Amino acid sequence: MTVGAGGGADMSRARSALGRYGEDLAARRLVLAGMTVLERNWRSGRSGEIDIVARDGDALVICEVKTRRSGSYEHPMAAVTPRKAERLRGLAERWIHAHGGAPPGGVRIDLIGVLLPRRGAPSVEHARGVA
Repeated sequence: MTVGAGGGADMSRARSALGRYGEDLAARRLVLAGMTVLERNWRSGRSGEIDIVARDGDALVICEVKTRRSGSYEHPMAAVTPRKAERLRGLAERWIHAHGGAPPGGVRIDLIGVLLPRRGAPSVEHARGVA
């Protein structure tokens, strides 16, 4: 099979749209759980990106969102490796430094896994304090 010009770009756009959709569902889930979304897609230079920064009472929540289609190689909740967790902790420190210090309730890193079935409603799982 031959991929025409732009095939890679099309795949990248599709992944980007899938990720945005998953992040929209995740943000909605956090708000329904009583949290306040402070920022989305916060970047720290080359260090990476925090998908969602939220406040849960007096705690700061750094939220990683992983979206997969059903039948994908790995379940979204398996996506945070020790290396990824360390990167998220570093990004959390940078966000806190850039925004005036740690909140009184501390910082928590959560993971939201979004699984999109071929048919039916998406499954959204929220794991608190994963790293």
